[in-house]
Amino acid sequence: MTTILVTGGTGTLGRPVAERLRAGGHEVRVLSRHSEPYAVDLRAGGAALDEAVAGVDTIVHCASAQKGDEQAAQNLIRAARGAGVAHLVYVSIVGVDEVPFPYYRSKLAVERLVEESGIGWTVLRATQFHDLLIMMFQGLSKLPVMFLPAGVRDQPVEVAEVADRLVELAQAAPAGRVEDMGGPEAQPLESFARAYLKASGRRRAVVNVPLWGAAYRGFRSGGHLAPRRAVGKGSFEEQLERRFEGGRVQEGRGRSGV
Repeated sequence: MTTILVTGGTGTLGRPVAERLRAGGHEVRVLSRHSEPYAVDLRAGGAALDEAVAGVDTIVHCASAQKGDEQAAQNLIRAARGAGVAHLVYVSIVGVDEVPFPYYRSKLAVERLVEESGIGWTVLRATQFHDLLIMMFQGLSKLPVMFLPAGVRDQPVEVAEVADRLVELAQAAPAGRVEDMGGPEAQPLESFARAYLKASGRRRAVVNVPLWGAAYRGFRSGGHLAPRRAVGKGSFEEQLERRFEGGRVQEGRGRSGV
């Protein structure tokens, strides 16, 4: 039995990863800012982090935030080296080296920290989760008109499938950068938005708006897509069917927080 620490283990991705690892017979520690007994803010580090990592064989790093990911990774790696952790698995995003979006740049920087950590490492890049699109459409549909960035496609993937892949990688030897993982199909963002509106029972006009800037050009060019690695099976429409009943979103779902 292996002891595995899952950072962000109460989040959208971390929770199913932890559940699957436990089901596989591993001792799992869930690290989250508000989850005892390993309630740790990775950005602060310190003795609590050292205690959480002590005796751990493998770390699956799912925790992420809009700010502070690089500092969090530095603290985690420092603690992992001190504890003699053998394997660090990190989940990143397809396109972090293609799209100059600030959050993507931070994810790419963390990838490099992991690669240079001196610990056996594995990095998996996945396309965006279905949950992220649903959250975005929930926000955009609060207005009478849903405005979308023109010319952008997306290739969302089922979070459960990414969790399955991470568990597989965590139970194997360090593999370095593994093949990307994308959803089953890339479609215009408008197609996903209309599917969301239909499933949620909302009527909104959809308007595609041209934007500007290097990040927008990167998204328009498809830098965040993985058409050759469309290995995901679950579709966005299937996710919507599970999420909604009679045009109403299911309570307690749709929250992100990896």
